[in-house]
Amino acid sequence: MTHGYDAGRLNLPFVGIATFGKRPYVEDWSALDADVAILGAPFDAGTQWRSGARFGPRAVREASTLFSFGHAGAYDHEDDATYLPESVRIVDMGDADIIHTDTEGSHRNIETGVRAALAAKALPVTIGGDHSINIPCIRAFDDQGPIHILQIDAHLDFVDERHGVRHGHGNPMRRAAEQPYVTGLTQVGIRNVSSTAKEGYADARAMGADILSVRQARALGPDGVVARLPKDVRVYITIDIDAFCPSIAPGTGTPSHGGFLYYDVLEMLQRVSRSHDVVGIDLVEVAPDYDPTGSTAVLAAQVLMNLLGFVFHARGHH
Repeated sequence: MTHGYDAGRLNLPFVGIATFGKRPYVEDWSALDADVAILGAPFDAGTQWRSGARFGPRAVREASTLFSFGHAGAYDHEDDATYLPESVRIVDMGDADIIHTDTEGSHRNIETGVRAALAAKALPVTIGGDHSINIPCIRAFDDQGPIHILQIDAHLDFVDERHGVRHGHGNPMRRAAEQPYVTGLTQVGIRNVSSTAKEGYADARAMGADILSVRQARALGPDGVVARLPKDVRVYITIDIDAFCPSIAPGTGTPSHGGFLYYDVLEMLQRVSRSHDVVGIDLVEVAPDYDPTGSTAVLAAQVLMNLLGFVFHARGHH
């Protein structure tokens, strides 16, 4: 029902159902028709410390309603650019079904969702969940040609196997590196004590990883970091929210001080969007209950919205 002088609805951020960016929800994954498909992966049974990232997709979606700009898109005066105009079609696929205590079954369901997005020629954007959800995301790319992974994270996540565990949140980059279509990894933000032992770092480098700490990345600058990526590779970006300093992102299971601030990461993402074809994205480890302010989820939503804006601006959507 219309009130006042304007036709249609004002549709304020706090009104309506909280899909990602208040974009349309598509329940039928065989009928996806979009440039971007958002998938929730609310699985956190891969955690080795604090759980809670199962509530990440819900929190990030709710926070994203703040950035639910209308058809005019989002104008950025610094860049003199309009991001995410109406020509960029974003849909929300809802969540992959999670089966409690069943990692493999849950991961299979996440993989099915990412494959559906890829089959529809949409850019898959998966919101975790703990970092183990990256494993099925990368599995879904087995018929997509070679990819390079840009990981922005506090932890290397390169554990091979520990007490039989191969698909927890300490394992995803090792599982990715084993795939023949993953041609290399650039791992940025790695710092402090890691779940990966010293040998894991040697293994990562032997399997084609370039590892940079926060301080090394800052010394290089965003251009310098992105210049280290091989030219002409298609890039899959995985962002662990604990890459950011817990002073701005406390809502995560394994906080690590000394992390990135917002523009450290934003400028890297803007540079890589200009120089490389971004073919997949996940953002993981938002555990909203550790952050009563909700700012961690806002940060996650804002990073994803901006990254999508950069990617499609580079593809010609202005």
